Amino acid sequence: MGVSGEADVEIVTSGGRRIPVHSGVLASASPVLESLLDRQKHGNPSRVIAINGVPFDALEAFVRSLYSSRSVRDKDEREEVGKYGVHLLVLSHAYQVGWLKRACEAELAARLTAECAVDVLQLARQCDAPRLYLRCMKMLAKDFAAVEKTEAWRFVQANDPWLELEVLQYLHDDDLRKKRRRRKRKEEQGVYAELSEAMECLRHICIEGCTEVGPMDRAPPRGPCGRSTICQGLQLLIRHFATCHRKGCPRCQRMWQLLRLHSAICDQPDPCKVPLCTQFKLRMMQEMEGEGKDDKWRILVKKVMAAKVMSCLAKRKRNE
Repeated sequence: MGVSGEADVEIVTSGGRRIPVHSGVLASASPVLESLLDRQKHGNPSRVIAINGVPFDALEAFVRSLYSSRSVRDKDEREEVGKYGVHLLVLSHAYQVGWLKRACEAELAARLTAECAVDVLQLARQCDAPRLYLRCMKMLAKDFAAVEKTEAWRFVQANDPWLELEVLQYLHDDDLRKKRRRRKRKEEQGVYAELSEAMECLRHICIEGCTEVGPMDRAPPRGPCGRSTICQGLQLLIRHFATCHRKGCPRCQRMWQLLRLHSAICDQPDPCKVPLCTQFKLRMMQEMEGEGKDDKWRILVKKVMAAKVMSCLAKRKRNE
């Protein structure tokens, strides 16, 4: 270890090998070691701390870590934590060295594979390492077919029914979460597709006219619209918007949002026949030049544009 002669404590391993250390370093790094040293102060000038059941190289790495100013900085230190991660996690948990425990969790999680996931999961349970525990569970859910083939999983099935139940429950819950996410994504895609269709209907109404709603210079009113119920509902909304004078009307606010959304995805040269399109475009340009940002709105615009592209591709494929 290269420790100077000022060391006043020795750590003894199960093989009888000794590591000289400074009591001040141990006490400042670990409250458990500090308590042990306090109990040995009286009448014991050559204090000894026994740490058994750990390989000598791993124990040396643990002591070096206590001298490293509460961080794992360079590549060599990270590799050492990765090499002795299992033993260092146990030691840092037993002696309450929080920063080292977190570093061990991170390194073990980064090196996790399906083959060692069950062993590391058991360790994470015993050492109260929730971040590592969750990472192991995610690995199990991701590649459970490979995990099932490992000797560690067969051992759990034969000897630890509670852990087996925990894993199976997590897999079940994870499957339900994935189904909910898929259902939610499908519902959201449906909403974006409807908004994209509403944009098409809005252009159709404002440029060509439909039924009794349309530009002033259009031909006489047409018969019923055969496009969709979205077009019919949009016409009712436009007629309400043209005559309503109620402040804060939710239907009028919805119409404002549809007009704003049209201007965000409109690729027609000015002047566009959809009302307020030019004004909204100018406002968006001012917001982009200034500091005004609306991330949620921009995401909505991107989703609707993507739905529009998908709809065009689907129509082209049907025609072909």
